[in-house]
Amino acid sequence: MKQNKEIIKKLCLLKEFETSSKLIQLGLGELQNLDSGNDFYYLPFQLLSSGLERLMKCIICVGHFNLKGEFPKTSDIKTHDLKLLSDQILKQYFKKDSPQALKEDFVFVFKNKSVKKLIFMLSEFGKLARYYNLDVVTGKDTSIIDVQSMWQEFETELFLNDKSLSKDFYDFEIQNENSRLVTSKIVILLEKLIRSLCRQLTLGNLGDNAKQYSTYYMDFITLSDSDLGNIDYRKNTTRYQIQPKKVHKRTIHDDIQRKFNKDFKSKVLTKAEFMGEWPFYSSTVTIECRYKNWCVVSIKGHDYALNGAASGRYKLENVFDAGMAKPGISISPFIDMALKLSE
Repeated sequence: MKQNKEIIKKLCLLKEFETSSKLIQLGLGELQNLDSGNDFYYLPFQLLSSGLERLMKCIICVGHFNLKGEFPKTSDIKTHDLKLLSDQILKQYFKKDSPQALKEDFVFVFKNKSVKKLIFMLSEFGKLARYYNLDVVTGKDTSIIDVQSMWQEFETELFLNDKSLSKDFYDFEIQNENSRLVTSKIVILLEKLIRSLCRQLTLGNLGDNAKQYSTYYMDFITLSDSDLGNIDYRKNTTRYQIQPKKVHKRTIHDDIQRKFNKDFKSKVLTKAEFMGEWPFYSSTVTIECRYKNWCVVSIKGHDYALNGAASGRYKLENVFDAGMAKPGISISPFIDMALKLSE
């Protein structure tokens, strides 16, 4: 009977790892969904705070079982405070002496100020701040933190600290892209946090059972530094799946315009020849500037908008929103190159 109970507990823990992974990936996707037309921060906050809390508690359960041969009591993990949970993992269940990756993970989680701020904000949201507006309405203690305002201040801080972004602060044309790139910076921090925690399951001292729980986090555990911020998590979100796409399949008329219209300037670009980070999933694209203003990129026989002007004029899907460009890499150089074609 006791053995059966232990099996059931382990199966439930496996399901909890799965649940936490799905919540986190959906949270990252909803974070990437935020833009000038969607500022519903509550959804990614709710998903990420719950997913991270569940993940941290799962890791504590695995660590406790490895040390004591039994799972912890409910009272041992009955908290929504992510800082307390992460500190407990770092102090009791975090191997940090070797290999080098774990040393770097420990320094990142323990000392990175931006990570600490993210953990604090999501922790405050999970504990109390999710009811901030109702608490204000009902006259409850308003010392509770407005996480959305704090998060937006954090975004502004990241923006202003990146000179490549802040120089375009007043350029409305690429404000959405700047916002996307700031979001990418936050996604990178969260990806590294999750990777750091979950590598303990495969590289740490959490016992043989830990490896079977790593299944649902292998995409994070094996995530290379070069791929950080470049994963499109939106594809699993409802908003992305139901959003109508305005992808334009090129016609003979389009090809004639590109070839003979003097106000259409185009150029074929390849990843192999480009000096810098290549943002597109396709290794070959054609950039085009129409009438010195509207910038379009053609990929595998379809047109996408490079800049907001083209999106509005031709009702084209933005190349990033269409999932044809990597979230963490700027397309500004390609907008600049397209515009220069008409000079």
